Amino acid sequence: MVDISRGEAPAPPAEEPRGCLFALSQPPLMIFLTVIGVLLLMAALHDLFML
Repeated sequence: MVDISRGEAPAPPAEEPRGCLFALSQPPLMIFLTVIGVLLLMAALHDLFML
């Protein structure tokens, strides 16, 4: 049995590492990815219909 009579508070749990979904939820990254996606889409449409 564990002796807890000393009165010391247990250490708080460590903060969980943030993963990929946290990074994707950041607005600047999503704006950057949207701009890159739109540029790629415009280039693809230009190649399909204009050339």
